[in-house]
Amino acid sequence: MTTAVPHHPAPARVRPEPPLAPIRPRVEVVHGDVRVDDYFWLRDKGHPDVLGYLEAENAYASEVTAHTAALQERLYQEMLGRIQETDLSVPSWHRGFWYYQRTKTDLAYPILCRRRGSMDAAEEVYLDQNARAVGHRFHQLGGVEVSPDGNLLLFLEDTTASLEFTLQVKDLLSGAILESLPGVWYGTAWAEDCRSFFYTTADPAKRGHAVWRHLLGTPRDPDVLVFREDDVLHSVSLTRSRSGRYVLIASDGFTSSEWRVIPTNAPEDTPRIIASRRVGVEYGVEHSGDAFLIHTNAEARNFRIARIAEADPEWRWQEWLPHCEDVFVEGVEAFRHHVVVTERVAGLRRFRVSDHAGGAVHLIEFPETAYSVSAGVNPDFESRCFRFTYSSPVTPPSVYDYDLGTGDRTLRKRQEIPSGFDPAGYQVHRLMAPARDGAAVPVSLLLRRDARLDGASPLLLYGYGAYGNTTEAVFNGPVLSLVDRGFGVAIAHVRGGQELGRPWYDAGKMLSKLNSFHDFIDVAEELIRRGYTSADRLIANGGSAGGLLVGAVANMRSDLFCAIVAEVPFVDVINTMLDPTLPLTAQEWEQWGNPRVERDYRYLLQYSPYDNVTSRDYPWMLVTTSLNDSQVMYWEPAKWVARLRALKTDPHPLLLRTNMAGGHGGPSGRYDRLREVAFRYAFMLDAVGLVEPDGAG
Repeated sequence: MTTAVPHHPAPARVRPEPPLAPIRPRVEVVHGDVRVDDYFWLRDKGHPDVLGYLEAENAYASEVTAHTAALQERLYQEMLGRIQETDLSVPSWHRGFWYYQRTKTDLAYPILCRRRGSMDAAEEVYLDQNARAVGHRFHQLGGVEVSPDGNLLLFLEDTTASLEFTLQVKDLLSGAILESLPGVWYGTAWAEDCRSFFYTTADPAKRGHAVWRHLLGTPRDPDVLVFREDDVLHSVSLTRSRSGRYVLIASDGFTSSEWRVIPTNAPEDTPRIIASRRVGVEYGVEHSGDAFLIHTNAEARNFRIARIAEADPEWRWQEWLPHCEDVFVEGVEAFRHHVVVTERVAGLRRFRVSDHAGGAVHLIEFPETAYSVSAGVNPDFESRCFRFTYSSPVTPPSVYDYDLGTGDRTLRKRQEIPSGFDPAGYQVHRLMAPARDGAAVPVSLLLRRDARLDGASPLLLYGYGAYGNTTEAVFNGPVLSLVDRGFGVAIAHVRGGQELGRPWYDAGKMLSKLNSFHDFIDVAEELIRRGYTSADRLIANGGSAGGLLVGAVANMRSDLFCAIVAEVPFVDVINTMLDPTLPLTAQEWEQWGNPRVERDYRYLLQYSPYDNVTSRDYPWMLVTTSLNDSQVMYWEPAKWVARLRALKTDPHPLLLRTNMAGGHGGPSGRYDRLREVAFRYAFMLDAVGLVEPDGAG
């Protein structure tokens, strides 16, 4: 197969491809196959050959794209112009304070603030992330939680980009850091006494596996082990219920769950199990004041909600919201007086509101063809308002407060676009593309109002399709820089997500994973057939598991795209899934399969991008990674690019760009993130011939 030729020749290389260090191959036999990994040596992060290779690739990428430097700067300034740099979030009420965060021009991180009793009270900055980030190339917060009395703050801080958190305890009265606990994981929960709190730790593979109780003012050594999960298919998480009555401990796998609860006023109590795990049964827990609401797939493929009366000594499950084949129940939020259920119908979300007192039920629905809506910040259990955030490809994020009793909606804030945005200049399409097996794949599209469906327009096709994560049709300010230059932007809602309910997810994982890749290819062909674009103008994009998607498609149909942009891509599937010491691997045997099982190995071998690189023409390719990524290790994309360099037969650019300080999400600061987007977009514009010799575009 051959790749469609771009509308202009690839830029001349300024020097040869980056040289590889001496190859030290690894050879192993798996199910009778002799597997030779010529680039296994790239896993040695501390070896100077490895760092030298990554730096050489970065230098090469900079030189090959030097002619787009002016365009990158223009794109960056455009995208920055759509951001309200000095801004304020909508305040939320919780236990006597209004909490909010604000940003300031030229500061990369938010400032967390509150006011006691009224927004007219004096502002208290309880955590300035900019100040905490001084001296660090990377900084992220893994969670913040104020004590019930409002005087202490727990926050998780990572300065490594590899999810190595330190738990800090801050006195909000004096500003002093009282204690620091390194080596913790996501999840904290205060006990009601404001002296005890719970936290989690992870095993070497970064699997949350243990919950501990700590007493302020005491050494860490006596911390009490509250729960430990030894099953590597399950990971532990921890939170405090909105009601404030319980600490909730979840042990979740991809196919089963088990939850425990501890009263916050009795932190030394032994955790009580809500329901013992059963194979194939998943559930989540929400406390509603006098009962637990259980969101579960037990006897309900699209999930239902059961109720456990708190006073029932046997904690028997009672039906609360029955299963419906046409409605996917995504989750439940409980308040003192109401319950809000998030549902998905025909791929789009809505909310179901139930009144505790009278049992009355009504729906919150939305009119646009393609949109996204999600629950906002709702910390107050006593609230009679439900906050949600709504957006669409032509509607900037909009925060609403919804009166659960009257049904009145109040727009509290809509994201400002300082440089201007007229939704009338754009159009949104939603279509169903026929897949090869008869399924209909949803597609969301954003186009300029004057777009012509004559096949001449470039189009960016994005996909993910894994873990049941739904890719929403949200407002994307940066992507307008492509659309304003004539691009269409499409989302292929392929199987593996849950856009069309749990069956849509089940049909895109394990031994059905090929459906995700076939769906993406079939969507691309349908968009070409309908005149939205053509093969020499079509760009595929995905990140992480979406990087796997476009990586597999690059091997399956390299002729269908002029360029592929793979961000932190999971592409060395078999080698990674063979190594349970790596983060995520063991748990994800229930997502992708375990290659130690021959049936799974043979199936994975059909699509693993690294294993399927052959001597053929490939499109233009940009591959990004981060040196400290702890979810998809940097060596996966690095090895993939090395093998592509050795085997591909075309002259098209192949670039590997490594963020030497970032993590799975790239850099941590908002300005640095925009710079990276500008680089990717300039590459895309170059691939379709929209960069002039002087760098204009």
